[in-house]
Amino acid sequence: MEPVEELIPTRASLLRRLKDWQDEASWQVFFDTYWQLIYGVALKRGMTKTEAEEVVQLTLISVAKHMPGFKYDPALGSFKAWLLNMTRWRISDQLRKRQAQVQLIEEPIEPGPGEGASSAESCGVPPELESLWEEEWQTNLLGAALAKARRRVDPQQYQLFDCYVNKEWPAERVAQTFVVSLNQVYLAKHRVTELIKEEVERIQKEVA
Repeated sequence: MEPVEELIPTRASLLRRLKDWQDEASWQVFFDTYWQLIYGVALKRGMTKTEAEEVVQLTLISVAKHMPGFKYDPALGSFKAWLLNMTRWRISDQLRKRQAQVQLIEEPIEPGPGEGASSAESCGVPPELESLWEEEWQTNLLGAALAKARRRVDPQQYQLFDCYVNKEWPAERVAQTFVVSLNQVYLAKHRVTELIKEEVERIQKEVA
């Protein structure tokens, strides 16, 4: 079994384990991996924090309901597009609550994974929502890759990278602060950057 620490494990292995509702560890991994993605998109679609939290909860419940009969077939569509549609329906539910007196366009019946969820476009996802989803997906992907890379390098090496790249300190200041050479600062940047690229590529292949 893959280690639980894997931030974004292969879609097939994780989703297979989610068939067991009692597998709390796998469900926790799924939640930790995707809640910020769903929450961020809901907020950008105009939801309040409370509404966005409910979107997260209801989306995860919907995923759970589909798991017992889940059959993942990448030929029929990506997990990424399927999760987008699950989130979209829950956002629509929140809009209905707001506009209870307004007649809205009837939403399509939710297909299960691999049952017609071939793409976001084919299910009528508005372009602006698909754009938001892609933006949040990339942010979530980069965050996961960064966290994984951080665990793979020496703590000081990551600190050098963090101060030089994320905090944008001059290389000289970083070197003086940590009492290292400029070369070590540059090497730390190169090392961590390469690890992040590796993780991004791996994750993209696994959850596309």
